[in-house]
Amino acid sequence: MKQLLVRNIDESLVRKLKVRAAENGVSAEEQHRRILAEALNRPQSVKEPLATYLVQHPVCPEVEIPLERSGESENRETGL
Repeated sequence: MKQLLVRNIDESLVRKLKVRAAENGVSAEEQHRRILAEALNRPQSVKEPLATYLVQHPVCPEVEIPLERSGESENRETGL
């Protein structure tokens, strides 16, 4: 197996890693392996279009922003 050396880790993260490892009854090294495996093996989500995200996650619900497409771009001349 390969080895991985990670430098310049913030001390607070090291403490959190050690606490989590102790809670799980494993070494910090094993906990580190588990965290990496979990993060890198999870399926990547499909990004939704920005307009869909904005409609489903309004920052300011009392303000309505129209997100319909105008036909303007379809009628433009390309200059070709």
